[in-house]
Amino acid sequence: MTSIQELEIGRYYDELKQDVQDLVDRYLRIADWDIPDNDERTTLQAIFTALRKAVDEVEAEWEK
Repeated sequence: MTSIQELEIGRYYDELKQDVQDLVDRYLRIADWDIPDNDERTTLQAIFTALRKAVDEVEAEWEK
């Protein structure tokens, strides 16, 4: 990525981070509704694992 591209994406970092936070919050709420006595720490780890896998898969699709 060129420095111009990095700079441009960097300008949106805070928004991107907030989008990720909102996504994690969304799935944490869903888990709280669906799983009685939900262990939040375990659920968060599962969400982060799924997010990383999803990002890797999306990245791989863009590299084709």
